[in-house]
Amino acid sequence: MPNPAFTPPTAHPTRPYIRGTFGTAAATHWIATATAQSVLERGGNAFDAAVAGAFVLQVVEPHLNGPGGDLTAVFATATDPTPTVLVGQGPAPAGATPEHYRAEGLDLVPGSGALAATVLGAVDAWLLLLRDHGTWELADVLAPAVGYARDGHPVTPAVVRTITAVRDLFRQHWPTSAAQWLPGGAVPVPGELVRNEALASVFERLVAAGADADTRTARIDAARGEWAEGFVAEAIDRFVREPHRHASGTDHAGVIRASDLAAFRASYEPATTAEFRGCTIAKTGPWGQGPALLQTLRLLEPLDDARLDPSTELGAHTIAEALKLALADREAFYGDGDVPLDVLLSDEYTDARRALIGERASAELRPGTVDGVVHAMPPVRTSYATGAAAGLGEPTVQVARDRTPAAAAAPAAPAAPAAPAAPVEDRGEPFVAPDGETRGDTCHIDVVDRWGNIVSATPSGGWLQSSPTIPELGFCLGTRLQMTWLEPGTASTLRPGERPRTTLTPTLVLRDGEPVAALGSPGGDQQDQWQLLFLLRWIVGGYSPQQAIDAPALHTTSFPGSFWPRTWEPAGLVVEDRLGDDVIAGLEARGHVVTRAGDWALGRLSCVTRDPATGVLGAAANSRGAQGYAAGR
Repeated sequence: MPNPAFTPPTAHPTRPYIRGTFGTAAATHWIATATAQSVLERGGNAFDAAVAGAFVLQVVEPHLNGPGGDLTAVFATATDPTPTVLVGQGPAPAGATPEHYRAEGLDLVPGSGALAATVLGAVDAWLLLLRDHGTWELADVLAPAVGYARDGHPVTPAVVRTITAVRDLFRQHWPTSAAQWLPGGAVPVPGELVRNEALASVFERLVAAGADADTRTARIDAARGEWAEGFVAEAIDRFVREPHRHASGTDHAGVIRASDLAAFRASYEPATTAEFRGCTIAKTGPWGQGPALLQTLRLLEPLDDARLDPSTELGAHTIAEALKLALADREAFYGDGDVPLDVLLSDEYTDARRALIGERASAELRPGTVDGVVHAMPPVRTSYATGAAAGLGEPTVQVARDRTPAAAAAPAAPAAPAAPAAPVEDRGEPFVAPDGETRGDTCHIDVVDRWGNIVSATPSGGWLQSSPTIPELGFCLGTRLQMTWLEPGTASTLRPGERPRTTLTPTLVLRDGEPVAALGSPGGDQQDQWQLLFLLRWIVGGYSPQQAIDAPALHTTSFPGSFWPRTWEPAGLVVEDRLGDDVIAGLEARGHVVTRAGDWALGRLSCVTRDPATGVLGAAANSRGAQGYAAGR
């Protein structure tokens, strides 16, 4: 039931909240949802369905993810409800040292080009999940992706916008990408069938690698070996040795080698969890940004319900200030090393941090302190000057920034800076500019089946604008290393063999030890911010999942971004106009530097749900961008 302390939810959501008892799926592209549901209909379980749908996402959302990218997932099985994290985030290559990048004349890891590539993690992770928890043969799971790659799929307007933005980059600097994505020399039009024969052949060669194996497990392991030690690794090694244009506006060769791929295999880890209002929220470890959501929930939990409603001035302000504190800690402490999560999630630390939430918007970066833990803070700057004419980070939220040399001079200390000019543009859907000024997005898939298997996965990276297409493979490498710093001593300094602090952050929710929801969203640094709004409205506000997804969204930009060029907007707050003029004016009066993003612009959430008592399953998906979809029965 709706909580009377919250703004009433809409009586007419944009999509139905799907419910049934057989199985449900939701994803950021309708073809992936339909593929996953079709696997359930033919007897596959949630893991078979998620893997099949995910490989289709590599084909139909190539501007948001690809085989050269990475993923994280959190899941539980019908026989073991313990939340587990699937780690498909590859580490930095052995040759990726800060010294090498500085010798190349760089002070940031570029947002595009092979120098930004981690070891490819997504494909091996999907194969590991299929091997250990699925039931289908690899050939059957890959068949839909092979079909869409070889026979074509109707290209979406979002893909067309991305290709249009980078066509000059492709024509002038990345000819192999032009050959793949500018068929006949022209940008495809929405609805045109787009094919990728090379990628279809890659998938088929993975299947063929296990043709002589005696068991399903052995056949999948043979495909994993071929991926890591066979033709894929060899083609990547050859291709990246040729210098090519990066987001820095300069040309460089990559440092990833076949030996880096051979040394990596995907793995599992226990989820990091925290309690919130009777629920257990399960996330990745602090090598991802997931625990920042847990820290934020811990800050908000004891507050009055009225302060947790994102649709009010008080609620939006309180939520934004809590997020700033957690995200400042993300910058100070998170990385692929020893992170004091026991302290960061403790009552004593959380109580002290909560006291910093005031009536005015903070324009400071305020990480906490933990005894015995000292890291250098990376540069904190509102702008970054570059001579780049082309290059890309991860695509979504763009704001205008001052690019004057003075603004890009010495890095500012994490203290109260002067208020910046208000950002003039910000979007929830992918936005890719030809000059490298881009922000994060990706794709997402959730599946639950009638037996109780449930999975939430956020694959990303290796999007078509990451780096030049490798012609024999039909895909390019990812750019996750842009989330590391070249400065020594930070929690997320670039270190060979270590994972970058990824933004990929799916969520599993449990009640009384049983999974009840799997959810996630694209959006780079905004992923957990938008998921926070969902959790508050669903758990506290009593909204249905679809009502929670539809409700007005917001996020703060008052922290250093994870994507090149790693800048921030002090006191920045981005809101959907539907929040209302009065609420927005109140937030501005509190000192927030507000950007209006439009009525339906922020967030691309999807989710599946499960009621352990009744067996009723559910699914909901975002209508923004007219692409996400939920299905089930």
